[in-house]
This record gives sequence, structure tokens and C-alpha cells, in this order.
Amino acid sequence: MIDAVRIHDHIDGHAGQRPGMPAIRDSDGVVLDWAGYHAASERAAAILRDHGARAGDRILIVAENCVATAAFVFGASRLGARAVPVNARMTDAELARIVAHATPRVSVFTSGASCDAARHGGQAEGVTTGFGDIRIATDPHAIAEDGHDVAVILYTTGTTGAPKGVMLTHENLDFAGAASARLRSMTPRDRVYGALPLTHVFGLASMLTAGAVAGAEVQLEARFSPHALLAALRDGVTVLPAVPQMHALLMKHTAEAGLARLEEAKLRYVSSGAAPLDPAWKRKAEEFYGLPLQNGYGMTESTAGISGTLNAFGDPDISVGPPLPGCEVEIAAPDATGVGEILTRGPHVMKGYYREPALTAEVLSEAGWLSTGDLGRIDDRGRLHVVGRKKELIIRSGFNIYPPEVEAALNDHPQVVQSAVIGRARAGNEDILAFVQSAAGGIEPAALAAFVAERLSGYKCPSAIFVVDALPAAATGKILKHKLLDTFAERISAHDRND
Repeated sequence: MIDAVRIHDHIDGHAGQRPGMPAIRDSDGVVLDWAGYHAASERAAAILRDHGARAGDRILIVAENCVATAAFVFGASRLGARAVPVNARMTDAELARIVAHATPRVSVFTSGASCDAARHGGQAEGVTTGFGDIRIATDPHAIAEDGHDVAVILYTTGTTGAPKGVMLTHENLDFAGAASARLRSMTPRDRVYGALPLTHVFGLASMLTAGAVAGAEVQLEARFSPHALLAALRDGVTVLPAVPQMHALLMKHTAEAGLARLEEAKLRYVSSGAAPLDPAWKRKAEEFYGLPLQNGYGMTESTAGISGTLNAFGDPDISVGPPLPGCEVEIAAPDATGVGEILTRGPHVMKGYYREPALTAEVLSEAGWLSTGDLGRIDDRGRLHVVGRKKELIIRSGFNIYPPEVEAALNDHPQVVQSAVIGRARAGNEDILAFVQSAAGGIEPAALAAFVAERLSGYKCPSAIFVVDALPAAATGKILKHKLLDTFAERISAHDRND
């Protein structure tokens, strides 16, 4: 691994040490070794400089996963500018809010890899880079800022209007990339599968930066598909960081093809993040991969990683593991069961929210503790267990109900792909609403309710179960619970009328 001051230093180090070894590839057929990766990031920096970018500017990158996205992230680093990668699948209104807040000097659209990016780019100037076509626009009125320690500003998925830009420093990303690489024992012989969006902290820190730190090749996919993932696994991918939905869809795809488990693969490490595990689903995934399924916990404000597991195959542990080396974790105001808000401190914690000092002060103490908003406990072996979000806690008839526990019971059914549980205030109490995506063949809500009733106390059982074709999700696969009520409003209204 290369000691780095800025994230692009890793690219330079590997270009000097192993110039001809594979570094990065994408689904459009761009394949670069480390010398080529270095040249691409230099070319990206030159394009930005030619369009007026300088240290302290924000560089908006409207993107899907491709080599051009990576090149411009590292190209911005070379200038001392701040990359602002955003998902090209955003609506015009969502993107406009981010542009108004970030005021980028230069906006780059990865038009060659994404029709959505091309649409957002409109009539902006087209540039052929040699590693993917882009469109580029400049705002000459944007103002550069001091403080060149910030490498990236990531805008989080919020439940309401105003976007929050999380400022991640070069030190944050360097630490997070190194922690991920160490946790996975990554080397230059590895190939990391990259369907997690680079516009999200999981993909940016735990995949792209980790690959740059370790000198491992990263294989980028613009859009996830189980067919493409299966082909990549058979082609030599060794490290698979993913979210539960990706695993579930891959297993569904292979089952429909008559395959009970993964074969003809060199995969040696597989992980799941961004959502809780349940024991039955974990066993199913481990039997499919023939490998232990590792779990972890983090958030954008902590540059992805806070904790992670290194469990053996078949270990029933569903914790998110002990804190990563260098990361501190405490439980604030624990109740009688040891559950309280998770706090964390260390070099992984963000600098703050961009242009939002008041919001920053709400979650970041003067002593450096980040309030995660998640509820958890630490067991007698030092492992962290995340039990839910503070804002998602359901209080029903005076009882505290944590949605992940109800989801685990639902997911235990063999016909359930994934589920999402939320509370809804009604008649002086809270209903428990469950939304379930089923496998081929489906399942009746009444049968699923009976199944869950055998596994949960009565007060934890859903008030209503809705079997749906798909759940609203972010590009990472993370279920967007705040969209459930609107997405299925007609189904919920029909249920209420008949209740």
C-alpha cells in the first residue's frame, strides 16, 4: 500500500511500481493499467484546468459508474478541487437543488456511459477523453474556497427537500480505503466488483478508494444486473462488496436458471452492507457462495466504515462486528437492555456538512463524537449490534418495536426476497406496515402473517402486509423507507377502507 497525502497519490504510486498491471475497467469496454489510470486522471485534471477549475472549486460530476467518473474524481484531487459526484438518475429538480447549494465551477456529465447524464448535460460542450465521452459546462461566477483538505462532497439521500453535503477530507478517504483494504486482505492480485455507485460513500470509499490503496483492479458496472454480476464472478472477480438486494437478486436469478449455488468462480471475499442481516438469510447466502458472508456498518458521515466482521463460515453472528482499528464507538444513554444511540469518533468522521454549520453542530460534538442517529448495543465480545434508526423506532401500545426484527422474521420465509417495515400513526397508536417483495410464485399476505405470528410476539406483528413487485430503492439498493407511504398510497387506502 502507498502512503498518501491526497487520494490521487495512490494512483501515482502504483503507476510507478506496477505500471502494466490491471487497474480499472468498465462495462463500456474501457480497460486501463496503472500507467493508463495515471494518464487518465492527469488528462481529467487538464480538462478541468482548461475550463477554469482551480484549487477550492467544486467539480460536479453527474455520473454513473465508469472509468471517466473515477478519472475526474482523482483529477479534481490533483487540482486541490472538491469533487461532487451525484447520481445521473436524479430528477432535474433534485439536481438543481444540489447545483444551487454546491455552486460548482465546472460540471462534468459522463454522457458516454449514461443516457441520463447526457440528458442532464443537454447542449454542454462535448469532449472525447480517450476513456469515455463527456459533456462539460462552466460557471465563471463560482467562487473558490480555502481549505484544500476536502476531497469530496457527497450529498445524502434525505427524507425532505434540502440536500446535505457531507464534506469528506483526503484523510477521511485515505483512512477508509485503507481500513476496507485491510479488512478484506486486498492485494494487487484482486479484482473488486464495482456495481455500488461511485456517487455513494460505500462505492467511493470502500470500493474505488480501497482498490486504489491496495493496488487492486476495480471492475465498474454502470447499472446492476444479476446476469452481469454472475458473468463477472465467473470471469475472475475475487472481492464482492454489495448490499442485500444485490445478493437476493443474484440468488433469485441463479435459482431460475436451475443453479443452487455459485460455481466456477474465484470469489474469496463477499460482504453485505447498508442493511441489517437476519440469520436465515445469512445462512442461505453463505450456502450459495460457499463463503462466509461478512457484515459491516457505516454511513456517509463516517466515510462508510465504522465496524466490520471477520467471521468464519457458518458463524451465526449477525452483528456488524467490532469497531475498525482507529475508530471509537460508544453507546449514549443506554436503556436497561443496553440499547442507546451509537456515537463514533476517529479519522473516519466527516469534516462537517457543507455550508451548514448549525446542522453540523447538531451531530458533531466539540470532542469529535458523531451522533449517528442509529440505535445499537455492544455485546460482551465487543461487537456492535445495530437495532434500528432512532427516527424509525415504532412505539405500539407502549412497546418499543425495532423494524429490523420484524423484517428478519419476514425475510425468514423462503418466498420473500426482501422486506421493509415502517410505523404509521393512527388512532392514538402506531400501526406496523410491512412491504414485501416476493420471489417467483408469490405468497399470500395471510399466509405470511401466519408465518410471522409463529416468530414474533403479538405486539410486534404487522398490522398489514403488502406483497409488492418491487420496493423503492436508491441506486445502491438501499430501500427508501420514506417513499413507501407515497409509493403504495392506493394499496394502503384500499386496505384502510376494508379494515
